[in-house]
Order: sequence, then C-alpha cells, then structure tokens
Amino acid sequence: MQVDIDRIGRWSLPLLAAAAAAGGFPQATYAWEPTRTVEFIVPAGTGGGADQMARFIQSIVAKHKLMKQPMVVINKAGGAGAEGFLDVKESKGDPHKLIITLSNLFTTPLATHTPFNWRDLTPVQMMALDNFVLWVNAETPYKTPKEYVAAVKAGDGKFKMGGTGSKQEDQIITVAIERQTGAKFTYISYRGGGEVAVQLVGKHVDSTVNNPIEAVAQWRAGALRPLCVFDARRMPYKEKITKTMSWYDIPTCKETGLDVEYLMPRGIFMPGVVAAEQVQYSVDVLKKLQETSDWKSFLEQGAFNQTTLNGKDYEAWVAREEARHIMLMKEAGFLAQ
Repeated sequence: MQVDIDRIGRWSLPLLAAAAAAGGFPQATYAWEPTRTVEFIVPAGTGGGADQMARFIQSIVAKHKLMKQPMVVINKAGGAGAEGFLDVKESKGDPHKLIITLSNLFTTPLATHTPFNWRDLTPVQMMALDNFVLWVNAETPYKTPKEYVAAVKAGDGKFKMGGTGSKQEDQIITVAIERQTGAKFTYISYRGGGEVAVQLVGKHVDSTVNNPIEAVAQWRAGALRPLCVFDARRMPYKEKITKTMSWYDIPTCKETGLDVEYLMPRGIFMPGVVAAEQVQYSVDVLKKLQETSDWKSFLEQGAFNQTTLNGKDYEAWVAREEARHIMLMKEAGFLAQ
C-alpha cells in the first residue's frame, strides 16, 4: 500500500517562507514529527554520488534546524545495495527511516532476484537527476569520444572501463556504448563512484562514466578529462570549473556522434505502510531544504539535472523508469535467469 500524497494536503500546514535575513526557517507546526533519530540509508558505498548527496542533505537539515531530531547517514552497500533496500523493506511502518535511491532501485532486484521491488517502499521526493560523463585520464591524448572509441576498437578488448558495481548503471552505459560503436571494453567493477574516480587517476582503468560530483575534484585538479555527457542537453552551468572549461562546455555524447543517453534518479523513499502525515512531514522538510542557497549551490557544483517530483507524478515516473530498465537490462543480457 502506498500513500497518495496528492490527497493529504489537509494534514499539513503550508510551507513557510525562508527568513530572508537569517537564511533560516521559522518553526513550523506539523501533524507528526520524528520522536527519535532518523536513519538515512545509502544503498551504496562511501564517496559516491548517492553518499555525497545524503551527507549533504544531513548537513543542511542540521544547519538550518529543519528537524528537531538528529539525522544519521548509514551506508548499506552489500549485494549491490540489496542490504539497504531490504532493511527499509523490513522496516514497514517505521517513519524514522529514509533511503536515498539510485538506479539500483531497479537494477539490483532485476539482476539478482533479490526479493525487493520499489513498490515495497513509499515514494517521497525526487531531489534531482544525476548526469553521467565519459571521463579519461588527462594525460591520455583523447580529446573526443570518437578518438577514444577508435582507440578502444583498435585495442581488442584491452581497454578497461571502471564502474560502480556489476550489472548496474555504469555497466548498462558501457554496454550501450559497445552496442552503439562496436567497441569492446573490459569492465571492472568497484564499490563506489569515489573509488572509481581514484582508479582512473591512478591509470588502473582507462575510462569511467562517473557522475559529475564523483569526479569534479579530480577534474578541477587537472587529473581527469571529460569527453561528453549522456544527457539530451548540455548541462546549463557556465561557471568555470577549470581555467578553460565549465560543465556547459562539455558536449552531449549525441553531439559528438555517440547516441547514448542515461540519467539516474536521486530520490527519497520511506518504508511502506507509513501514515500520510508522516510522508508529508518528509516532503515539507525536503521542500524547505530545496529552497536553501546551500542546496542550489550543491546542484550547480554537482551539475545535476534539476528535475524534482513528488506524489503521484513521482510514483508514475518511477514506474516508467522501472519499465525502461527492464528493457535496457534485457538488451544487455543482465536480467537474472
């Protein structure tokens, strides 16, 4: 049973505007509030995009005193995130638990037969969509996807693509590149996006499809080079990250002739069978968070696609994404038999 957020407005007070001078929020009255620590589960390793977003959300909630009770981030990455999802599934009715999701919301149960489906949870809020960028080491000669793909094709399977997990989003993109170009990679999986970026800097792999936030520090330091972004449009952020380039300066992969698109949801869910007013509390807190300048700066620095949804719109979007991932994973041969 899922909560229909569109029908519960009568339980909550309207959102209060941010206090302009102080940059904070007046105290609100809620129909329900947490009575103990809220656990924020990350079904992925430390240092990756989901982990970074969860910890940033935690810091902004504390900074602006958006919750009276503390929030603690807990990584449960085992089994490609199955550990985290099963924990929240088994916490049915517990409003003191949140989970941030990425594409393993779909890929893990589809690839492993883990007894979990997103319908076991309650959708709360899509915070953003995360981009993927094709990265190479800055010391290599490749300036475009075309140059890099040509080298990979000539390398006869010797080029290594690093990514987070097996049969997850990074490998789905890798297979899509292979199907589009005829190139063949040796895919090397790691526990999290932070580790993947470090492996590319160290030349243990030849390329990655890291999210922007996972590789921006290494790009800024001159260690990595972006070749293209797997979105339909260029990222809109024009402030320079390096001396010569902004996120906007990175072409879409389609612009360069590599017709592959992929975005990943950064969404928040609660356990199943939680009360309507408990869901609304989380929605209200997250909306306040999204109004802060800190959050807006975070989205820009991480070059996120700023799509945000909740209620029936979010639930319908998740259902469509599940269907798309079934198709993508079937094409890649990743569905569990």
